[in-house]
Amino acid sequence: MLSCSLFDARLRPSVIISFTIEQGHADLLVAPRGALGPQWALILVDGQLAGARSALFNLDAQTTLRSGNAELDGLYPAIRELMGGARVSYELNGSPVAGYRSPDNPLLWLRDHVYQGRGFRYFEHDVVSLLDAFRVAQRADGSFPDVLDYPERFVKATRKEVEADVEFLFVQGVYEAWQMTGDEAILRRNLDAMRRGLRYLTSAALRWDEARGLVRRPYTIDTWDFSYGPTTISPDGKPAPRHWIDDQTVWGTFHGDNTGLAQALRQMARIETLVGDAALAAEWDALADGIMDRLNNLSWNGRFYRHFVPEDPAFVVSGVDLNEQLSLSNALALNRGVLDERQGQKVVDEYYRRRDFDRAFAEWYSIDPPFPAGSYGMAGGKGENPGEYVNGGIMPLTGGELARGAFRYGRESYGFDIVLRYAQLLELTGASYLWYYPDGRPGISGPDTIATDGWGSSAMLGALIEGAAGIADRGARYDDTIISLRWEALPGLTDVYAVARYAASDGYTAYRWQRYERGVRLALSTGGDKSFVRFLLPPDAPELIEVVVDGRPAQSVSSWVGEKSRYLTLPIEGGSADIELRWEGL
Repeated sequence: MLSCSLFDARLRPSVIISFTIEQGHADLLVAPRGALGPQWALILVDGQLAGARSALFNLDAQTTLRSGNAELDGLYPAIRELMGGARVSYELNGSPVAGYRSPDNPLLWLRDHVYQGRGFRYFEHDVVSLLDAFRVAQRADGSFPDVLDYPERFVKATRKEVEADVEFLFVQGVYEAWQMTGDEAILRRNLDAMRRGLRYLTSAALRWDEARGLVRRPYTIDTWDFSYGPTTISPDGKPAPRHWIDDQTVWGTFHGDNTGLAQALRQMARIETLVGDAALAAEWDALADGIMDRLNNLSWNGRFYRHFVPEDPAFVVSGVDLNEQLSLSNALALNRGVLDERQGQKVVDEYYRRRDFDRAFAEWYSIDPPFPAGSYGMAGGKGENPGEYVNGGIMPLTGGELARGAFRYGRESYGFDIVLRYAQLLELTGASYLWYYPDGRPGISGPDTIATDGWGSSAMLGALIEGAAGIADRGARYDDTIISLRWEALPGLTDVYAVARYAASDGYTAYRWQRYERGVRLALSTGGDKSFVRFLLPPDAPELIEVVVDGRPAQSVSSWVGEKSRYLTLPIEGGSADIELRWEGL
């Protein structure tokens, strides 16, 4: 009896193949799996070692999707090329810094960079230098600037006063950089800065409403950096939007600040558990729970979060139903891990309800309905009128987050619909803008606007990889991966090959999914220690499903997401496996 045993780069058993030799020769065809790097091989004859090779071949992986659907398969290379136009690098204080710029501004803003991490994780090697630079720029009170020094442009680090989200975005950025690299040193060197930032955000009178127990801010449109009221005068004497706080500022609670903070607090709790103080982890978690309870009581209207709740109950805006305003951070909340299943489905369904192609080419509204003309003075810039910029413009950023949420909350067909419409937009125009007019014209906010919007394309790439392909990292470097096979929701697909690989590390997950008339096969490979696999079943699948893992019967659990999405789920120890589902008639 002859066999070949392969071992991955971590010296874990990966594949065992039995074979015979004919005329002194044998050909072996294997689908390698396990950790990337040199793969070992042992040859056994009747159980006795007959030969060994320490580096039979080198296993590598690159982010890829091959589904047979040309529009889906072309999205990753198209988005990667687009985002190349948003990358900025220069030397700061003797060290290189690299990040992803705003679509409307050539500078490096923390907000823009962090949100684009949903996309650049698959091809960017430097995921820490910008975060390190922001840590160095942190202020004595724990607050952060939101834009970095840029010496060549004579720009000094500063912050738009009305913004209340910078501190939690720093935590999110650090957490995701650790996720991409698996390097706990990133967490340790930023631990104090993250703690100081969160304490500032949850205690400073300028940022924290003690009575409501929630983050406060001036009346901006969603997370944007100008507030309600007519054009004002900047410190240098020029007409400008209301980036500054003064005695005319209208204060209140914006839901996105608080869902974002709750996510960051949960991330911080995990960081404390890994490299910090376990007692503090419990405090951060409890604070997140309290914030979401209070936000739900204040802002949740049964279908979505109301855009803004003024601190002065007598304050009104004429000409718009404020209780019906659906703003883009509702879509962001879908993927922050803070909503229950019912809430997530309600938000997705609300966007779907507003899909009206006679009114707008996409339902990816920045805010809907928009504010009346002149509510926000923009010194003549875009946003003063409804349908412009963040005042009712259509944003791929919203669409990408919505699509990822649709996949998450049992609206898989809708998720595919959104991603495919974005792919068609790219194919038609070869460009992606931060915002569009409802009739489809690209939004040009000024001379620095670029057609390579990293915000929206990153969100759509997240929807493609984590939503459509279903590869989501629950830890770091895909050591603990959840794989949700949702291809049943897109008719006509029978053979899909998908790979997600972090460019900054060897973390990856790859699979081949094959659909048969009465069954499914999955060849799964990952460098991680465990995986959790979820198969979306066809509507006509019977109750009894036979599950075979690496040739042996296995136990699984059937569960429902929403009203129509039935999943079969099972854990995979060791991360990699060959899985087959069979049902009657195969």
